[in-house]
Amino acid sequence: MVRSLRRRRHPGRLRTVALIGIDGSGKTTQAHRLAEELTAAGRPATYHRNAGGRRWLGRLAHRLGRPDAQRLVGRDGLLAVESVLRWLAIAAALVSCLLTGRTAVMDRYAACQYASIRAHGGHRWERLARAGYRVFPRPQVTFLLAVDPAEAYRRIERRGTDHETMGWLTAADTAYRALPEYPTFVLVDAGASPEEVSRQIRDHLDGLFPGRHGPDPAGDGSRDAPPAGDAGAESLAARTGP
Repeated sequence: MVRSLRRRRHPGRLRTVALIGIDGSGKTTQAHRLAEELTAAGRPATYHRNAGGRRWLGRLAHRLGRPDAQRLVGRDGLLAVESVLRWLAIAAALVSCLLTGRTAVMDRYAACQYASIRAHGGHRWERLARAGYRVFPRPQVTFLLAVDPAEAYRRIERRGTDHETMGWLTAADTAYRALPEYPTFVLVDAGASPEEVSRQIRDHLDGLFPGRHGPDPAGDGSRDAPPAGDAGAESLAARTGP
């Protein structure tokens, strides 16, 4: 279930939407689907994968005989690389969509870096990261794809392109829920089928931005929609844990 907690109205259109969550939650699949759906509906959108390079560093570590990225560059080194690469990716995505007028569908955003820092236990880095990422506007809608870490682990093992430990997935899940931004996230039951997850996202956006399935007749985004900060979530704690 996805639910908006407050419904004030203001003119606007969908410019930036972010999908966040632990590895294995289906962020990439859903972000691709959403960008394609919006474009097909006459609302041109571009998918942006705002990765921090952790997977690439992990592969490099294996080639060099190290078990993982952290063992290659150290915890602080990993967090520094992640923070910089993700910042650059988000900046490029926002500039691109500003110039083209297309909706930016973000696969990961600033909150992912804050959660990564907390999950790694590098809390002193969070203040620096927040200072650097403060220049970015908050997405109009941020979907947190909530899935049980055990299910996320099974998905990662099935795809076979990388590996995460249960300890890391659990720590990341806890970190997302502890972020001060958590009350503004729209929680999506990502343990459901991909089709059902897409429906939850689509239904929520339809409620926020009426007429999303057709072109904006004015061409200027003049349809009414509630503000980004008014998008909340119905808690899934009963299904996914605290």
